[in-house]
Amino acid sequence: MSALDIQNIRKAYGDIETLKGIDISLESGEFLVLLGSSGCGKSTLLNIIAGLAEATSGDVRIGGRSLLGVHPKDRDIAMVFQSYALYPNLTVHRNIGFGLEMRKVAAPERDRAVRDAAKLLQIENLLERKPSQLSGGQRQRVAIGRALVRKPEVFLFDEPLSNLDAKLRMEMRTEIKRLHQMLKTTVVYVTHDQIEAMTLASRIAVMRDGRIEQLGTPEEIYNHPATLYVATFVGAPPMNLLKATAARDGGLALSGTDAILPLPTRFREAVGNGRDLILGIRPEALRTDGAGPSIEATLEVAELTGPELVVTALAGNQRLMACLPPRTPIRNNEKLTLFFDEEAMHLFDPQTGLSCSR
Repeated sequence: MSALDIQNIRKAYGDIETLKGIDISLESGEFLVLLGSSGCGKSTLLNIIAGLAEATSGDVRIGGRSLLGVHPKDRDIAMVFQSYALYPNLTVHRNIGFGLEMRKVAAPERDRAVRDAAKLLQIENLLERKPSQLSGGQRQRVAIGRALVRKPEVFLFDEPLSNLDAKLRMEMRTEIKRLHQMLKTTVVYVTHDQIEAMTLASRIAVMRDGRIEQLGTPEEIYNHPATLYVATFVGAPPMNLLKATAARDGGLALSGTDAILPLPTRFREAVGNGRDLILGIRPEALRTDGAGPSIEATLEVAELTGPELVVTALAGNQRLMACLPPRTPIRNNEKLTLFFDEEAMHLFDPQTGLSCSR
């Protein structure tokens, strides 16, 4: 039996449909990340699971039990909000234990649960402080602790790291992953940050306009994007997308250039002669030496990030990016030959946006 089943969930506000039939089944202990840009419906779906919003149609089931009409407090879930939602007049100890206090849990048991959670989160020395005396990262740990003491069937996280600076976000990502590995509780986590999704998830649901574009492991989402949207949304810098045409000799003609690239065998059945295509290559798959297919390009801009040199170049009238070793010797307006492996090539239909390898 699945820990969480989301069955054909739809949500409409008048004539505007924000969720258009979402189906996801999670096994116990999975970490699902709902990933997408603002307005795609990910927070709406989370609120429906939590009981803070009602679906227009469909069902949500936890452990085989339907949650239709079930009050949020009776759903066996715990939610961590973006805004922390701490009581400013209560100590950290009481904030963490407040939910147990409302459920009339005995004081000794409540205290033990709070101190166990604080030990896990390494905030034992903060229990007598008020939220105003804490940093952003510490407040987020308190919010997570309040959810932990509930020992729920499912944890829900609504963009919990978006208010933190870059260094704290990285630290809290590690902390959340560590906690999940220890507790093995089912998690649904909402974010627009693809780095969070890739590092935390056991599976990612990439959402767009109220639908799931692709559901899979981080490796599947990154290495085998099902659509153009997924290909460009996941990855930093995003995947290069170049206009091309299937040539009669089984090659691939890159628009605006004289280049004819080999067409990998895995695409030949799906691609007919003369068909317009979009060629996708990730910037990190390009290199300036070696063997394999290549693209001639003229360097426009080079940006050193520290661990890599991100270059922008023109291949004919099409712009592409490459992530090169930081000591690569290059100059502005220099002619580059960028090599890549056939396995790094992705082809998409420009009309439907779907991958040709599906």
